[in-house]
Amino acid sequence: MSSQVPSGRDTPGCPGEDEKGTNMGLQALFFYIFAFVAVASAFMVISARNPVHSVLFLILVFFNAAGLFLLMGAEFLAMILLVVYVGAVAVLFLFVVMMLDIDFSELRAGILEYAPIGALIGIILAAELIVVIGGSVISPVVAKSVAMPIPAVTTRTNTAALGDVLYTNYVYFFEIAGLVLLVAMIGAIVLTLRHRTHVRRQSIPQQVARTPATAVEVVKVKPGQGV
Repeated sequence: MSSQVPSGRDTPGCPGEDEKGTNMGLQALFFYIFAFVAVASAFMVISARNPVHSVLFLILVFFNAAGLFLLMGAEFLAMILLVVYVGAVAVLFLFVVMMLDIDFSELRAGILEYAPIGALIGIILAAELIVVIGGSVISPVVAKSVAMPIPAVTTRTNTAALGDVLYTNYVYFFEIAGLVLLVAMIGAIVLTLRHRTHVRRQSIPQQVARTPATAVEVVKVKPGQGV
């Protein structure tokens, strides 16, 4: 009896290969879902008439961006995005918009004056994106040479690898960014600080310069009159 070796098409597929293909298909599906919702929400942020709705759409953008970070394996960045931006910045925007009586119609009245500057900035950003994406497509070797190697998750966690890159290779840029944010915070406080004249404040130099003659007042009370 002659035995026949089954061909590759007749052999059942390897379970590992099927699972890998299924996982890649699910990742691609979720990527398109998160990307589509993020782009649509970003468009609604600038097109919504109600500023509260704009802030809510911005929160939705942050959630979908966090989902994209999770698909890339950057779970630390996803959690930071949710905690910092959604939990603090976006909620702060929402409370400020809801509590302050801002005339948005007046703000939008002069939007055409800044349209040329905004268009110029948009063109520059679009050109930069085209250069980056086109360069990576035309010559992938250049993109690989610029990017730093990512260690395997089994040897180095995502958070530890991010800390290694941020606090070693780019530590000076990180400090410069912190200095710029500090200067911006001080500038915002100085520009918005208003001294009100009817509010009583403590003056340390006047208190130190006081003498007994100016600090103590002797009142002579006549007998039977009281103070």
